Amino acid sequence: MRYLCLSIAVLFTIQLTVAQEAITLKDCFETYRFYPRSGPDFRMMKSGKHYSLNNGSSIRRYDLLTQKEDSVLVKKGEIKVKFDEYTFSKDEQLLLLRSETEPVYRHSVLATYHVFDLRTRKLYKVNEGQPAQFAALSPDGAKVAYVMGNNVYVRYLESGKNIQVTDDGAVNKIINGIPDWVYEEEFSPVKGDGMVALEWNTDGERIAFLRFDESEVEEMPMTWYESGTYPRQSTFKYPKVGTKNSSVSLMIYDLVNDQYASCPEIKISPDDYIVRLNWVTRYNLVATRLNRNQDTLDLVLLTPERLGKNLAFGQELLLRETDNAYVEVQDYFTFLEDKNQFVWSSERNGYNHLYLYDFINGNMLAALTTGNFDVTAFYGVDTKNGKFYYQTATPTPLDRQIWEGDLNGAAPRLLTPERGTWEATFTPTFDHFGLEYSAANTPPVATLCERSANVIQTFEDNKELVDKRQTAGFVDKTFFQFKTPEGYDLNGWMLRPDSLEPGRKYPVLVDIYGGPGSQTVQNQYDGYMGTWHQMLVQKGYIVVSVDNRGTGARGRDFKKSTQLQLGRYETEDQISAARYLATLPYVDGTRMGIWGWSFGGYLSTSCILKGNDVFKMAIAVAPVTNWKWYDSAYTERYMHTTQDNAKGYEENSPVNFAHLLRGDNYLFCHGITDDNVHFQNSTEMINALVKHGKLFDMYYYPNRNHGIYGDNATKHLFTKMTNFIMEKL
Repeated sequence: MRYLCLSIAVLFTIQLTVAQEAITLKDCFETYRFYPRSGPDFRMMKSGKHYSLNNGSSIRRYDLLTQKEDSVLVKKGEIKVKFDEYTFSKDEQLLLLRSETEPVYRHSVLATYHVFDLRTRKLYKVNEGQPAQFAALSPDGAKVAYVMGNNVYVRYLESGKNIQVTDDGAVNKIINGIPDWVYEEEFSPVKGDGMVALEWNTDGERIAFLRFDESEVEEMPMTWYESGTYPRQSTFKYPKVGTKNSSVSLMIYDLVNDQYASCPEIKISPDDYIVRLNWVTRYNLVATRLNRNQDTLDLVLLTPERLGKNLAFGQELLLRETDNAYVEVQDYFTFLEDKNQFVWSSERNGYNHLYLYDFINGNMLAALTTGNFDVTAFYGVDTKNGKFYYQTATPTPLDRQIWEGDLNGAAPRLLTPERGTWEATFTPTFDHFGLEYSAANTPPVATLCERSANVIQTFEDNKELVDKRQTAGFVDKTFFQFKTPEGYDLNGWMLRPDSLEPGRKYPVLVDIYGGPGSQTVQNQYDGYMGTWHQMLVQKGYIVVSVDNRGTGARGRDFKKSTQLQLGRYETEDQISAARYLATLPYVDGTRMGIWGWSFGGYLSTSCILKGNDVFKMAIAVAPVTNWKWYDSAYTERYMHTTQDNAKGYEENSPVNFAHLLRGDNYLFCHGITDDNVHFQNSTEMINALVKHGKLFDMYYYPNRNHGIYGDNATKHLFTKMTNFIMEKL
């Protein structure tokens, strides 16, 4: 049988060379030959008329409308620092430069920071002695707050004075000013070029930051194989389901009086999260508080009760959001200083929408958006003209459109009527915006538009890629919908050979993710995995993806229907999708495969076990195999704890169903130093499979994290996966 499969593959490849250019794994994961180009990575400047661009060795300023260079901000060779990121001060007279960057986790880095004064041409070094974990210029441009060795510092640029704000920072014990692992991964407080749990107030006189005491959080060990006589061991704090989280405190430091302000305990319970900090005025701070079950979210307003030497803050509840399942943490909070109002988003009416609130008493003034659709991005408010800008999952959940709304209640204006996915980046004045459009079979087109939405400049049209797709015989992605036995209409896409041979039935590979709020079935170009999918189609496979219950852009109820049963309905829906596909006249229902990464790896594993009569083959990369081994914040959001929901954990963890595996058609792959989904998940799955006498394939990657990349690892992984698919299907 194996010889027959290989012979068919060789014959099919010979036929391809006559008609079209064969796609290779090198094209997919080495040269990225079919990867689309994007528009220029520029930074808009506050005038709204210019942008800056890092050319690798210099920073230049360009006129937005003419695209012509009009000044050089940093000349080539002027500074001896090779930087990879830069940010402007509020007055755009200073540049904060990041160099010697080393990644830590998904977002966090270690780096050296400098400040370059565009007026005096002086270069200031921020951190001395060791890498910094974060740095931020003050709004007045006089100083930089930075985190080094888990402690917060402030450096005055002109005098060189350096204040150590905290002195208790210690590895695996106390973290000041940056998030711990679970905050970084699950609450993603992204700011500028790094991760932050520190915010300057509006005039640069004080900072607010979070202090994480992770002393009682359990440590997770990792082993590194680096050619030494003995492997290197490391540990980091990782809270799992039901275990202790970091104890988090809000700190406010007053630089005017060089002392901590008296700050109230804003947590109701010691287990509460503090997930956002937003200074809205010189003295007023809004902190976002979330309970551990994540079904109640509060905006807490801190205002000064005493000023001067003994600065003290009081607190009041500004807004409370509750949900029977969970409340989504979002970054749409926008303070309108001239009106003493703020914009907020909520799913309270079944879909995610924008609302206008009175900042004085927290009363809702208006629903800014309404309808049976989700707002999927908020771009900000043009207070001068009373307009605001946002993205929606319309006209179908597969599409994304950009709108201009009116704060005074006038009808919204659709800026992008065509079907597909539109994403926008507005200038600070909202007079112009960059727009990127793509669709399932249309590579991205990046343009510059006026407020009216008229295109005035095309940055990138990817015409060359359009031609390459045609030469290589790329097939079009088509969308379909089917109804499950439970009555749910599910969306899917399909790639299949252009010319189906009469009477021939084709094997199917289902590509899934399926996690809460995610979406793989979208009218958007896939320039990365899409090339590999096209390669499989050339080899005679049909590739499919289906969005199960629990995925996003279809409202609150659809997304949160999996609450306390994470994985159950998702698995049922993928099995239903396979049964539906098997009814199609050109599909071979005996050769159905499924694969996924992370949550997708969890789901493919669950499907090969619980759907063993449907799926012949499964590949799981970095899969969760028991929800109790994943982190506290993510898992408890959807499952609560094992004490509260023991049955939900037991019935939806694949390690408990290893005995259901049929044949030897299961491959799982994992990075040994995966800090996110720990290698523990795969080793425990091995134990369960061995116990029940089940055969499997396993690839593991030393010194690789959740992404499994570097030193040819990605191509190596997909080579194995491709060979496994061709052998088993």
